[in-house]
Amino acid sequence: MINDLLFVYGSLLSADNEFANYLSQNATFYGDGKFKGRLYDMGKYPGAVLSNDQAYDISGSIVRLKNLEQVLKVLDDYEGFGEDQEQPNLFIRDLLPVITSDEPVNCWVYLYNLSVNGLMEIKSGNYINYLKSH
Repeated sequence: MINDLLFVYGSLLSADNEFANYLSQNATFYGDGKFKGRLYDMGKYPGAVLSNDQAYDISGSIVRLKNLEQVLKVLDDYEGFGEDQEQPNLFIRDLLPVITSDEPVNCWVYLYNLSVNGLMEIKSGNYINYLKSH
């Protein structure tokens, strides 16, 4: 079965982001979710990394994508992921188990792929709440 679920935790949740608007027109809300990792402030957007060291819940939303390949291509370009993007990629897209209120579901997640040295960590794991407080 093709996986058509995407977990979003950052700028794709912002109503004033053109790609978030594109996503809302090409996906349906599935539910809230979270996964263990660490979240960093990249300036105009956050970056999540998988980590077993001092990991915490990174929260966001799960959406079911319509026209999976087309939507992922647009989002891959936005996230700087793919062979035609600058190498190494800014983000990678990986399939991860995301915890929901019911059960874990496998979702595509964009993970930050470069060094996080010197970046501010968002230890709440919630980018939208972080933006409201800064």
